[in-house]
Amino acid sequence: MMVRYCTAQGGLGRGQNAQWYSPAGQNGRFETTLMAEQQADKGSIQVIERMMLLLDTLAQVPEPVSLKVLAQSTGLHPSTAHRILAAMTGSALVERHEAGTYGLGIRLLELGNIVKSRISIRQIALPYMQQLHELIGEAVNLGIRLEDEIIYVERTSSDRSLVRVVYLVGGRAPLHLTSVGKLFLAADGLGEVRAYARRTGLPGKTPHSLTRLDALERELDKIRRHDYADDNEEAEIGLRCIAAPIRNDEGLIVAGLSVSAPADRHNPDWVRPVKATAGEISQALGYRKPERR
Repeated sequence: MMVRYCTAQGGLGRGQNAQWYSPAGQNGRFETTLMAEQQADKGSIQVIERMMLLLDTLAQVPEPVSLKVLAQSTGLHPSTAHRILAAMTGSALVERHEAGTYGLGIRLLELGNIVKSRISIRQIALPYMQQLHELIGEAVNLGIRLEDEIIYVERTSSDRSLVRVVYLVGGRAPLHLTSVGKLFLAADGLGEVRAYARRTGLPGKTPHSLTRLDALERELDKIRRHDYADDNEEAEIGLRCIAAPIRNDEGLIVAGLSVSAPADRHNPDWVRPVKATAGEISQALGYRKPERR
């Protein structure tokens, strides 16, 4: 049945024509359009998924690979893989070599550097610090190096301990007086450590402070072997710490994670969870531990 609809409000007027519509036909056109849009969306998502599949495959091989190998590795038809690779080559996400092989493109490096510049170690580390704090029940600190000092940029407070000024957010201390600072010194070469000692004079704050170069070098050698550091009341009497390094995607130490507590509550068994948490933060920053050979 055809139904007549007026093209103007108030019915037909002089000079106005009636237009005829089929409600069923109208719904049919709407459904067809909707289905076409959904199909297009599905196709777009599928293309993105295939792009990521190709990029992941290229990332797993050290050398440029042929279209045939990429198609076999991804399960894509060669023509499909070629079409997507051509689009990514145009955007510099993929580089096509003269031999007809493909590798990751320079645009990925540019984007990666932008991401790295925007990463906040503090924001990434804080959830892991809170988990460690809940497990141990003592204050957890995040410190970074600024020249010859450590600056604490984040801290989870412990209700059971007194506020320690040096470990407050924004607090500073010489590298050789804290567990986090010694991590950075241990990563330095022998010449750099001796230069640090000459610049600073290795001042002490407590009878336990390492104020002699030979004692400091022995301590740093132990840190290198065990990959964690202690602070045995060296910055403040009555306070002990354990710290582990946080590394970036290049394997460089960019921060240190420490647990600080009064000496009478210090527990050497905290080494394992502190190192594990620092390792999780490092992985979140892109660090991958080298495989043993």
